[in-house]
Amino acid sequence: MNKEDIKNIKELLSSPKEIVIIPHKNPDGDAIGSTLGLMHYLKKGNHKATIIAPNDYPDFLKWMPSEDSILKYDQQKDDCDALLISAEIIFTLDFNSLGRIGDMGDAVATSEAIKIMIDHHQQPDDYAQFTYSDVSMSSTCEMVYNFIDMLGDTNKIDEDIASCLYTGIMTDTGSFRFSSTTSETHKIIGKLIEKGANNSQIHNSIMDTNSYERMQLLGRALSNLKIIPEYRTAYITLSQEELNTYNYKKGDTEGFVNYGLSLKGIIFAAIFIESHQDNIIKISLRSKGDFSVNELSRSHFEGGGHTNAAGGKSDLNLKDTVDKFISILPNYKKDLKA
Repeated sequence: MNKEDIKNIKELLSSPKEIVIIPHKNPDGDAIGSTLGLMHYLKKGNHKATIIAPNDYPDFLKWMPSEDSILKYDQQKDDCDALLISAEIIFTLDFNSLGRIGDMGDAVATSEAIKIMIDHHQQPDDYAQFTYSDVSMSSTCEMVYNFIDMLGDTNKIDEDIASCLYTGIMTDTGSFRFSSTTSETHKIIGKLIEKGANNSQIHNSIMDTNSYERMQLLGRALSNLKIIPEYRTAYITLSQEELNTYNYKKGDTEGFVNYGLSLKGIIFAAIFIESHQDNIIKISLRSKGDFSVNELSRSHFEGGGHTNAAGGKSDLNLKDTVDKFISILPNYKKDLKA
């Protein structure tokens, strides 16, 4: 985002506007944290800012300030459509293709609102008048902090904004473990703590959410864990029947894929989760080093993301999806052995 863009956005925001802020479908900590952080900031400028999420999200994200104001498109479609029609500005956060917001995509595409994208995923689509895209960033929350800084308004960051942005950075960096965590990330985290983010309390709010059923489901996932040593690959499967057995709730499988990646000698891990509701197999991919799961997911599973973290889907059944996954590994033998 260049200086001219910032100048134009400052002019746009110089008077109160009707604004809608949108995260991706099945929003995670970064998506909810960035949208809430931006909403709190915009309200300080007397804007009418509303967050519309495509659908619901895990309970462990529902402690954040003003989370209860978020509308869900799949539950409140008429109200949401009216807001999208009347919106003067639409911010899209933590995604870069309208396909990532499901049924909302058409409504956003046809809206006459000025669209502003803030996102850190690869290969952004060209739907926004203003695009702030940086794949080197740890998270969209880090980018929202930078966006506020570009507008010269970091003095407006209060405890609520700081708590939301801290949450997204923390969750998207695996508690600052991932390689996307830079010295600048830590500097911003320090500033957010100074602004009132209670780091210990936030970690506890996110992490202390395990139920007995989730632990049982994790046990089942680990018992289903398979490794393919010749390709330094591990994968986990979970069927709909297994999810039902352990009273699965949205967000319960968060982080399961990382157990495969934690194995010695493994640099590529996947989890395949059957969803009868969506009639697909949901796929999460993780890697170490230079092996790009973004490229693999885009090529074979209608997804994408980052070099080391991506998602996708399959319309095949669970067994056939796994068979397809195994069958494409020889195409990446050189990269996986490097």
